[in-house]
Amino acid sequence: MGSMPAPDGEPVPPGTRGPMRVLINGVHAKSGGGVTYLRNIIPKLAAMPGVELHLFLHKDQFDLFYPVSEKVNVTLFSFRSTFLHTLSWEQFAIPLHAWAMGCDVVFSPANYGPIFGRNHVILLRNAVSVIQLTQNPGSIMYWLAVTGATFFSLLTAKKAIAVSHYAKKLLTFGFLKSLGNKCTVVHHGVHPIRTDQMYNAKLGSDLLAVSDIYIQKNYHTLLQAHALLVKKYPELRLFIVGRDIDRAYTHELDTLARELGVEKNVIFKGHVNTTELMKLYKNCRVFVFPSLIETFGNPLLEAMAIGVPIASSKEAAMPEVLGDTGSFFDPNDQNDMAEKIEMLLLNSELSMTLGKKASQRARSFNWSDTAQQTYCVLRDAAEPRPETPRRTR
Repeated sequence: MGSMPAPDGEPVPPGTRGPMRVLINGVHAKSGGGVTYLRNIIPKLAAMPGVELHLFLHKDQFDLFYPVSEKVNVTLFSFRSTFLHTLSWEQFAIPLHAWAMGCDVVFSPANYGPIFGRNHVILLRNAVSVIQLTQNPGSIMYWLAVTGATFFSLLTAKKAIAVSHYAKKLLTFGFLKSLGNKCTVVHHGVHPIRTDQMYNAKLGSDLLAVSDIYIQKNYHTLLQAHALLVKKYPELRLFIVGRDIDRAYTHELDTLARELGVEKNVIFKGHVNTTELMKLYKNCRVFVFPSLIETFGNPLLEAMAIGVPIASSKEAAMPEVLGDTGSFFDPNDQNDMAEKIEMLLLNSELSMTLGKKASQRARSFNWSDTAQQTYCVLRDAAEPRPETPRRTR
Protein backbone atom coordinates (compact mmCIF):
# COMPACT_ATOMS: atom_id res chain seq x y z
CA MET A 1 0.00 0.00 0.00
CA GLY A 2 1.44 3.37 -1.00
CA SER A 3 0.31 6.97 -0.74
CA MET A 4 0.84 10.38 -2.29
CA PRO A 5 0.37 13.25 0.16
CA ALA A 6 -2.00 16.17 -0.26
CA PRO A 7 -1.04 19.66 0.91
CA ASP A 8 -2.68 21.25 3.93
CA GLY A 9 -3.90 24.75 4.54
CA GLU A 10 -7.11 25.02 2.47
CA PRO A 11 -9.87 27.34 3.74
CA VAL A 12 -12.42 25.74 6.03
CA PRO A 13 -15.93 25.10 4.62
CA PRO A 14 -18.95 26.28 6.60
CA GLY A 15 -20.24 23.90 9.28
CA THR A 16 -16.99 22.06 9.99
CA ARG A 17 -13.90 22.66 12.10
CA GLY A 18 -11.48 21.39 9.54
CA PRO A 19 -11.31 20.40 5.88
CA MET A 20 -14.07 18.08 4.71
CA ARG A 21 -12.34 14.74 4.37
CA VAL A 22 -13.69 12.89 1.35
CA LEU A 23 -12.75 9.28 0.65
CA ILE A 24 -13.34 8.32 -2.99
CA ASN A 25 -13.73 4.60 -3.50
CA GLY A 26 -12.40 4.29 -7.05
CA VAL A 27 -11.87 0.52 -7.26
CA HIS A 28 -14.68 0.01 -9.78
CA ALA A 29 -13.33 2.49 -12.36
CA LYS A 30 -11.50 0.27 -14.84
CA SER A 31 -12.65 1.42 -18.29
CA GLY A 32 -15.01 3.65 -20.21
CA GLY A 33 -17.21 6.20 -18.48
CA GLY A 34 -16.10 5.35 -14.95
CA VAL A 35 -12.49 6.28 -15.67
CA THR A 36 -13.50 9.34 -17.70
CA TYR A 37 -15.67 10.57 -14.85
CA LEU A 38 -13.01 10.25 -12.15
CA ARG A 39 -10.18 11.65 -14.26
CA ASN A 40 -12.21 14.79 -14.87
CA ILE A 41 -13.87 15.32 -11.52
CA ILE A 42 -11.06 14.45 -9.08
CA PRO A 43 -8.74 17.40 -9.82
CA LYS A 44 -11.67 19.83 -9.68
CA LEU A 45 -12.91 18.49 -6.35
CA ALA A 46 -9.38 18.50 -4.95
CA ALA A 47 -8.95 22.16 -5.92
CA MET A 48 -12.05 23.28 -4.02
CA PRO A 49 -11.48 25.20 -0.78
CA GLY A 50 -11.91 23.15 2.35
CA VAL A 51 -11.68 19.71 0.74
CA GLU A 52 -9.16 17.04 1.72
CA LEU A 53 -9.44 14.34 -0.92
CA HIS A 54 -8.38 10.70 -0.52
CA LEU A 55 -8.54 8.33 -3.50
CA PHE A 56 -8.53 4.56 -2.95
CA LEU A 57 -7.48 2.44 -5.95
CA HIS A 58 -6.31 -1.07 -6.68
CA LYS A 59 -2.63 -0.99 -7.60
CA ASP A 60 -3.43 -2.16 -11.14
CA GLN A 61 -5.57 0.95 -11.72
CA PHE A 62 -2.92 3.55 -11.03
CA ASP A 63 -1.75 3.86 -14.65
CA LEU A 64 -5.32 4.77 -15.64
CA PHE A 65 -5.18 7.89 -13.46
CA TYR A 66 -1.52 8.89 -13.67
CA PRO A 67 -0.54 11.68 -13.29
CA VAL A 68 -2.69 12.51 -10.27
CA SER A 69 -2.98 16.02 -8.87
CA GLU A 70 -0.59 16.55 -5.97
CA LYS A 71 -3.58 17.77 -3.99
CA VAL A 72 -4.98 14.23 -3.97
CA ASN A 73 -3.88 11.68 -1.38
CA VAL A 74 -3.79 8.39 -3.32
CA THR A 75 -3.74 5.07 -1.50
CA LEU A 76 -3.11 1.89 -3.49
CA PHE A 77 -4.27 -1.54 -2.34
CA SER A 78 -3.45 -5.04 -3.47
CA PHE A 79 -6.11 -7.76 -3.44
CA ARG A 80 -7.52 -10.22 -5.96
CA SER A 81 -9.54 -8.03 -8.30
CA THR A 82 -12.41 -10.45 -8.91
CA PHE A 83 -15.98 -9.25 -8.42
CA LEU A 84 -16.45 -11.08 -5.10
CA HIS A 85 -13.05 -10.14 -3.69
CA THR A 86 -13.55 -6.49 -4.62
CA LEU A 87 -17.03 -6.51 -3.11
CA SER A 88 -15.82 -8.09 0.12
CA TRP A 89 -12.87 -5.71 0.39
CA GLU A 90 -14.93 -2.57 -0.03
CA GLN A 91 -17.66 -3.75 2.36
CA PHE A 92 -15.26 -4.33 5.24
CA ALA A 93 -11.93 -2.60 4.59
CA ILE A 94 -13.18 0.77 3.38
CA PRO A 95 -15.44 1.51 6.39
CA LEU A 96 -12.56 0.68 8.72
CA HIS A 97 -10.12 2.89 6.82
CA ALA A 98 -12.65 5.70 6.63
CA TRP A 99 -13.26 5.51 10.37
CA ALA A 100 -9.53 5.42 11.17
CA MET A 101 -8.90 8.44 8.92
CA GLY A 102 -11.78 10.43 10.36
CA CYS A 103 -13.41 10.85 6.95
CA ASP A 104 -16.60 12.89 6.76
CA VAL A 105 -18.02 11.19 3.68
CA VAL A 106 -17.31 8.14 1.52
CA PHE A 107 -18.07 8.56 -2.18
CA SER A 108 -18.34 5.49 -4.43
CA PRO A 109 -18.70 6.60 -8.08
CA ALA A 110 -20.41 3.32 -8.91
CA ASN A 111 -23.87 1.83 -8.36
CA TYR A 112 -22.80 0.33 -5.08
CA GLY A 113 -20.28 0.64 -2.32
CA PRO A 114 -19.73 -0.10 1.39
CA ILE A 115 -23.14 -0.28 3.03
CA PHE A 116 -21.52 0.34 6.41
CA GLY A 117 -19.55 3.33 5.15
CA ARG A 118 -20.14 6.49 7.20
CA ASN A 119 -22.14 9.07 5.24
CA HIS A 120 -21.89 6.98 2.11
CA VAL A 121 -22.74 8.47 -1.31
CA ILE A 122 -23.11 6.38 -4.50
CA LEU A 123 -23.25 7.28 -8.19
CA LEU A 124 -26.07 5.64 -10.15
CA ARG A 125 -24.55 5.16 -13.60
CA ASN A 126 -24.72 1.48 -14.65
CA ALA A 127 -28.03 0.34 -16.13
CA VAL A 128 -28.77 -3.02 -14.54
CA SER A 129 -31.50 -3.62 -17.16
CA VAL A 130 -28.71 -4.92 -19.40
CA ILE A 131 -29.64 -8.29 -17.89
CA GLN A 132 -32.61 -8.34 -20.30
CA LEU A 133 -30.26 -8.48 -23.29
CA THR A 134 -27.87 -11.25 -22.30
CA GLN A 135 -28.32 -15.01 -22.45
CA ASN A 136 -24.93 -15.86 -21.01
CA PRO A 137 -25.37 -17.52 -17.57
CA GLY A 138 -22.26 -15.86 -16.21
CA SER A 139 -23.42 -12.42 -17.32
CA ILE A 140 -26.88 -13.02 -15.89
CA MET A 141 -25.41 -13.93 -12.50
CA TYR A 142 -23.15 -10.87 -12.63
CA TRP A 143 -25.99 -8.45 -13.36
CA LEU A 144 -28.20 -10.06 -10.72
CA ALA A 145 -25.43 -9.46 -8.19
CA VAL A 146 -24.99 -5.85 -9.37
CA THR A 147 -28.75 -5.30 -9.13
CA GLY A 148 -28.84 -6.55 -5.54
CA ALA A 149 -25.76 -4.57 -4.56
CA THR A 150 -27.22 -1.42 -6.15
CA PHE A 151 -30.53 -1.76 -4.32
CA PHE A 152 -29.02 -2.35 -0.88
CA SER A 153 -26.43 0.40 -1.40
CA LEU A 154 -29.19 2.85 -2.31
CA LEU A 155 -31.18 1.83 0.77
CA THR A 156 -28.24 2.42 3.10
CA ALA A 157 -26.57 5.38 1.36
CA LYS A 158 -26.87 8.84 2.88
CA LYS A 159 -27.17 10.37 -0.59
CA ALA A 160 -27.05 9.25 -4.21
CA ILE A 161 -26.13 11.00 -7.44
CA ALA A 162 -27.78 9.91 -10.69
CA VAL A 163 -26.08 10.80 -13.98
CA SER A 164 -29.44 11.48 -15.66
CA HIS A 165 -33.14 11.61 -14.88
CA TYR A 166 -33.43 8.35 -16.80
CA ALA A 167 -30.84 6.75 -14.49
CA LYS A 168 -32.69 8.05 -11.43
CA LYS A 169 -35.98 6.55 -12.57
CA LEU A 170 -34.42 3.26 -13.67
CA LEU A 171 -32.18 2.67 -10.67
CA THR A 172 -34.69 3.49 -7.95
CA PHE A 173 -36.45 0.24 -8.97
CA GLY A 174 -39.97 1.65 -8.96
CA PHE A 175 -39.47 3.32 -5.57
CA LEU A 176 -38.91 6.78 -7.03
CA LYS A 177 -41.09 8.51 -4.41
CA SER A 178 -39.47 6.87 -1.40
CA LEU A 179 -35.86 6.49 -2.61
CA GLY A 180 -35.76 9.38 -5.05
CA ASN A 181 -35.66 11.97 -2.26
CA LYS A 182 -32.06 11.03 -1.48
CA CYS A 183 -31.07 11.10 -5.15
CA THR A 184 -29.79 14.20 -7.01
CA VAL A 185 -29.34 14.31 -10.78
CA VAL A 186 -25.90 15.60 -11.80
CA HIS A 187 -25.04 15.31 -15.48
CA HIS A 188 -21.56 14.54 -16.73
CA GLY A 189 -19.57 17.23 -18.50
CA VAL A 190 -17.43 17.71 -21.57
CA HIS A 191 -14.26 19.69 -22.22
CA PRO A 192 -14.49 22.97 -24.17
CA ILE A 193 -13.68 22.48 -27.86
CA ARG A 194 -11.24 24.76 -29.69
CA THR A 195 -12.36 26.35 -32.95
CA ASP A 196 -9.85 24.30 -34.96
CA GLN A 197 -11.35 21.10 -33.50
CA MET A 198 -14.90 21.88 -34.57
CA TYR A 199 -16.69 19.82 -37.19
CA ASN A 200 -16.35 20.69 -40.89
CA ALA A 201 -19.03 19.07 -43.06
CA LYS A 202 -16.78 19.33 -46.14
CA LEU A 203 -14.35 16.85 -44.61
CA GLY A 204 -14.90 13.12 -44.67
CA SER A 205 -17.77 10.92 -45.74
CA ASP A 206 -17.68 8.12 -43.18
CA LEU A 207 -19.97 7.06 -40.36
CA LEU A 208 -18.57 6.92 -36.83
CA ALA A 209 -19.71 5.10 -33.69
CA VAL A 210 -17.84 5.34 -30.38
CA SER A 211 -18.34 3.13 -27.31
CA ASP A 212 -16.66 0.12 -25.76
CA ILE A 213 -18.20 -3.00 -27.25
CA TYR A 214 -21.01 -4.49 -25.18
CA ILE A 215 -24.28 -6.03 -26.31
CA GLN A 216 -26.31 -3.02 -25.07
CA LYS A 217 -24.44 -0.79 -27.52
CA ASN A 218 -26.55 -2.42 -30.24
CA TYR A 219 -23.82 -2.59 -32.87
CA HIS A 220 -25.48 -5.61 -34.50
CA THR A 221 -28.45 -3.49 -35.58
CA LEU A 222 -26.08 -0.75 -36.73
CA LEU A 223 -24.27 -3.27 -38.96
CA GLN A 224 -27.60 -4.33 -40.45
CA ALA A 225 -28.52 -0.69 -41.11
CA HIS A 226 -25.09 -0.06 -42.59
CA ALA A 227 -25.53 -3.01 -44.95
CA LEU A 228 -28.72 -1.38 -46.26
CA LEU A 229 -26.85 1.87 -46.86
CA VAL A 230 -23.90 0.18 -48.57
CA LYS A 231 -26.28 -1.16 -51.23
CA LYS A 232 -26.89 2.47 -52.24
CA TYR A 233 -23.49 3.89 -51.32
CA PRO A 234 -20.87 1.15 -51.93
CA GLU A 235 -17.98 3.34 -50.69
CA LEU A 236 -19.61 4.26 -47.38
CA ARG A 237 -17.49 3.15 -44.43
CA LEU A 238 -18.37 2.72 -40.77
CA PHE A 239 -15.69 3.24 -38.11
CA ILE A 240 -16.37 1.69 -34.70
CA VAL A 241 -14.11 2.94 -31.90
CA GLY A 242 -13.96 1.17 -28.54
CA ARG A 243 -12.39 -1.67 -26.62
CA ASP A 244 -13.78 -5.16 -27.28
CA ILE A 245 -14.78 -5.69 -23.65
CA ASP A 246 -17.33 -8.38 -24.50
CA ARG A 247 -15.22 -10.73 -26.62
CA ALA A 248 -18.13 -13.05 -27.44
CA TYR A 249 -20.21 -10.14 -28.73
CA THR A 250 -17.25 -8.81 -30.73
CA HIS A 251 -16.95 -12.21 -32.39
CA GLU A 252 -20.65 -12.10 -33.23
CA LEU A 253 -20.18 -8.71 -34.86
CA ASP A 254 -17.25 -9.94 -36.95
CA THR A 255 -19.32 -12.89 -38.12
CA LEU A 256 -22.33 -10.69 -38.88
CA ALA A 257 -20.25 -8.25 -40.92
CA ARG A 258 -19.02 -11.13 -43.09
CA GLU A 259 -22.53 -12.56 -43.49
CA LEU A 260 -23.84 -9.15 -44.52
CA GLY A 261 -20.96 -8.69 -46.96
CA VAL A 262 -19.79 -5.42 -45.37
CA GLU A 263 -16.58 -6.59 -43.71
CA LYS A 264 -14.58 -4.24 -46.00
CA ASN A 265 -16.88 -1.32 -45.16
CA VAL A 266 -16.67 -1.73 -41.37
CA ILE A 267 -13.46 -0.84 -39.54
CA PHE A 268 -13.14 -1.80 -35.87
CA LYS A 269 -10.54 0.67 -34.59
CA GLY A 270 -10.36 -0.59 -31.02
CA HIS A 271 -9.12 1.92 -28.44
CA VAL A 272 -7.55 5.08 -29.87
CA ASN A 273 -5.81 8.00 -28.18
CA THR A 274 -7.57 11.31 -27.64
CA THR A 275 -5.88 13.06 -30.57
CA GLU A 276 -6.94 10.41 -33.07
CA LEU A 277 -10.45 10.26 -31.61
CA MET A 278 -10.86 14.02 -32.03
CA LYS A 279 -9.82 13.71 -35.68
CA LEU A 280 -12.33 10.92 -36.24
CA TYR A 281 -15.12 13.02 -34.71
CA LYS A 282 -14.17 16.08 -36.74
CA ASN A 283 -13.81 14.30 -40.07
CA CYS A 284 -16.76 11.91 -40.03
CA ARG A 285 -19.95 12.66 -41.96
CA VAL A 286 -22.45 11.36 -39.38
CA PHE A 287 -22.00 10.19 -35.80
CA VAL A 288 -24.30 7.27 -34.95
CA PHE A 289 -25.26 6.34 -31.39
CA PRO A 290 -27.40 3.18 -31.54
CA SER A 291 -27.47 2.13 -27.85
CA LEU A 292 -30.47 0.32 -26.40
CA ILE A 293 -29.61 1.09 -22.78
CA GLU A 294 -27.55 4.09 -21.70
CA THR A 295 -27.69 6.13 -18.51
CA PHE A 296 -25.87 9.08 -20.09
CA GLY A 297 -23.58 8.60 -23.09
CA ASN A 298 -20.23 10.42 -22.91
CA PRO A 299 -19.37 9.82 -26.61
CA LEU A 300 -22.71 11.35 -27.57
CA LEU A 301 -21.86 14.50 -25.63
CA GLU A 302 -18.36 14.61 -27.14
CA ALA A 303 -19.82 14.46 -30.65
CA MET A 304 -22.29 17.20 -29.74
CA ALA A 305 -19.51 19.47 -28.46
CA ILE A 306 -17.60 19.14 -31.73
CA GLY A 307 -20.73 19.89 -33.74
CA VAL A 308 -21.04 16.58 -35.58
CA PRO A 309 -24.41 15.72 -37.22
CA ILE A 310 -25.88 13.00 -35.01
CA ALA A 311 -28.26 10.11 -35.65
CA SER A 312 -29.19 8.61 -32.29
CA SER A 313 -31.34 6.01 -30.62
CA LYS A 314 -34.50 7.52 -29.17
CA GLU A 315 -34.35 5.28 -26.09
CA ALA A 316 -32.92 5.63 -22.57
CA ALA A 317 -31.10 8.88 -21.70
CA MET A 318 -30.30 9.94 -25.27
CA PRO A 319 -33.23 12.38 -25.71
CA GLU A 320 -32.34 13.92 -22.33
CA VAL A 321 -28.78 14.61 -23.46
CA LEU A 322 -29.29 15.37 -27.15
CA GLY A 323 -32.54 17.32 -26.91
CA ASP A 324 -33.76 18.49 -30.32
CA THR A 325 -30.29 18.69 -31.84
CA GLY A 326 -30.14 15.32 -33.62
CA SER A 327 -32.08 12.84 -35.71
CA PHE A 328 -33.69 10.06 -33.65
CA PHE A 329 -34.43 6.50 -34.75
CA ASP A 330 -35.91 3.32 -33.31
CA PRO A 331 -32.81 1.33 -32.23
CA ASN A 332 -34.58 -1.98 -32.86
CA ASP A 333 -35.44 -1.11 -36.48
CA GLN A 334 -32.52 -1.24 -38.94
CA ASN A 335 -34.66 0.31 -41.66
CA ASP A 336 -35.52 3.34 -39.54
CA MET A 337 -31.88 3.63 -38.46
CA ALA A 338 -30.67 3.53 -42.07
CA GLU A 339 -33.33 6.04 -43.13
CA LYS A 340 -32.36 8.62 -40.48
CA ILE A 341 -28.66 8.23 -41.25
CA GLU A 342 -29.32 8.63 -44.98
CA MET A 343 -31.38 11.76 -44.34
CA LEU A 344 -28.31 13.40 -42.82
CA LEU A 345 -26.03 12.06 -45.56
CA LEU A 346 -28.19 13.65 -48.25
CA ASN A 347 -29.07 16.92 -46.52
CA SER A 348 -25.94 18.94 -45.79
CA GLU A 349 -27.92 22.00 -44.69
CA LEU A 350 -29.87 19.99 -42.09
CA SER A 351 -26.65 18.33 -40.94
CA MET A 352 -24.91 21.66 -40.37
CA THR A 353 -27.94 23.16 -38.62
CA LEU A 354 -28.26 20.23 -36.21
CA GLY A 355 -24.49 20.14 -35.65
CA LYS A 356 -24.40 23.80 -34.65
CA LYS A 357 -27.39 23.38 -32.33
CA ALA A 358 -25.75 20.33 -30.74
CA SER A 359 -22.53 22.24 -30.14
CA GLN A 360 -24.45 25.07 -28.46
CA ARG A 361 -26.38 22.64 -26.28
CA ALA A 362 -23.18 20.85 -25.22
CA ARG A 363 -21.93 24.05 -23.60
CA SER A 364 -24.47 23.55 -20.83
CA PHE A 365 -22.66 20.33 -19.85
CA ASN A 366 -19.28 21.07 -18.28
CA TRP A 367 -17.08 19.32 -15.75
CA SER A 368 -16.79 22.39 -13.50
CA ASP A 369 -20.54 22.38 -12.93
CA THR A 370 -20.49 18.61 -12.43
CA ALA A 371 -17.80 18.94 -9.78
CA GLN A 372 -19.55 21.84 -8.02
CA GLN A 373 -22.89 20.03 -7.87
CA THR A 374 -21.15 16.85 -6.70
CA TYR A 375 -19.38 18.81 -3.96
CA CYS A 376 -22.74 20.15 -2.77
CA VAL A 377 -24.13 16.61 -2.47
CA LEU A 378 -21.04 15.41 -0.60
CA ARG A 379 -21.18 18.44 1.72
CA ASP A 380 -24.84 17.76 2.50
CA ALA A 381 -24.07 14.09 3.20
CA ALA A 382 -21.19 14.93 5.54
CA GLU A 383 -22.19 15.61 9.12
CA PRO A 384 -20.47 18.37 11.10
CA ARG A 385 -18.01 16.78 13.47
CA PRO A 386 -15.72 17.87 16.29
CA GLU A 387 -12.24 18.75 15.19
CA THR A 388 -10.09 15.62 14.89
CA PRO A 389 -6.30 15.63 14.92
CA ARG A 390 -4.79 15.76 11.45
CA ARG A 391 -2.43 12.99 10.57
CA THR A 392 1.22 13.93 10.43
CA ARG A 393 2.54 13.54 6.92
